Amino acid sequence: MEKRLFTSECVTTGHPDKVADRISDSILDACLAQDPDARVACETLVTTDFCCISGEITTTASVDYEAIARQTIREIGYTHPGDGFDAESVEILCRIHTQSPDIALGTNDQVGGAGDQGMMFGGACNQTPELMPLAGAMARALTNRLTQMVAENPLLRPDGKAQVTVEFDQAGNPIGVETVVVSIMHSAAFEIEQLRQYIRELVIAPVLSSYGFDIRDVCNIFINPTGKFVVGGPAGDTGLTGRKIIVDTYGGYFCHGGGAFSGKDPTKVDRSAAYMARYMAKNLVAAGLCDRVQVELAYAIGVAEPVSVLVDTYGTGKVPDERLTELLRREFDLTPAGIIRTLDLRRPIYAETAAKGHFGITQGRPWERTDRVDALLAAVNG
Repeated sequence: MEKRLFTSECVTTGHPDKVADRISDSILDACLAQDPDARVACETLVTTDFCCISGEITTTASVDYEAIARQTIREIGYTHPGDGFDAESVEILCRIHTQSPDIALGTNDQVGGAGDQGMMFGGACNQTPELMPLAGAMARALTNRLTQMVAENPLLRPDGKAQVTVEFDQAGNPIGVETVVVSIMHSAAFEIEQLRQYIRELVIAPVLSSYGFDIRDVCNIFINPTGKFVVGGPAGDTGLTGRKIIVDTYGGYFCHGGGAFSGKDPTKVDRSAAYMARYMAKNLVAAGLCDRVQVELAYAIGVAEPVSVLVDTYGTGKVPDERLTELLRREFDLTPAGIIRTLDLRRPIYAETAAKGHFGITQGRPWERTDRVDALLAAVNG
């Protein structure tokens, strides 16, 4: 019988697109730290020795965008002048203007409407303790481990990727890891076979073990398969804010909506409603009401209540999906203002989401709480 395989990938905080994401979210955090009502839509582009920051920001905060960008680049680890992108010498260009008054009209505090139209998705399943899909969770754990090792080893550089292929049985349960791919930028002084042994022993093996797998049981392991990854980061590939949306969500296991997250303040439902959808999905699975679920929300610009809510448990629900949909509408405030209030989103908490992941990580992410389990069970049983 042919194997049932599913693959997800993730990237490190030093991947060019993630560098752009983190700069945008660091600027957002700086604005929110001084002005919780700041309206921010910040986009960043990075390439060889160059960074461009643009977008719409309306705030009372006094923010040095260039200084924040340099500090973010420095924290990521781009501090080697010979690598073609480093915090001290990179040219930084800022093109920031205020938010469109037409958009602001639909999202001011009196109206409380959504900042744009669109659909957002959240998902959860019981494949991992963090209630995330296994392939995506493991890929994320690998890249976060790579980022940790970059900080500890001067021969490694920040840019990297990981990919995990999981085998499933006919019932959809994960039964093994088929393939692991890891690529990490490095100094020319790090000999390739030594690098491969290092990554195998200190990155791949411990991550696999943390999810209950033995590295010896993995069919295929590829570490820097081209044999060399010296030219990388923004010098090797232009990075843009919002280009890693599947990395930011569920590795393709669940749907993604129409917009990205980073650089957007919480009045933008592309971000806040996706967080709320994850919050609801995770609590449904944690309550035992289903084994796997996707929640969709959709909004119209300037309108507070969602135009649609849909729950899909893929046949794993303990009660009908229609009833769970009604339950979520009743138990959660799904207006943009309600979402912001429920998850306390007007705070500088976003740079870490760009760096380490939006979902599946509990620390600093209120949408990962499972504090609505009792209320959901009471509502179902009542």
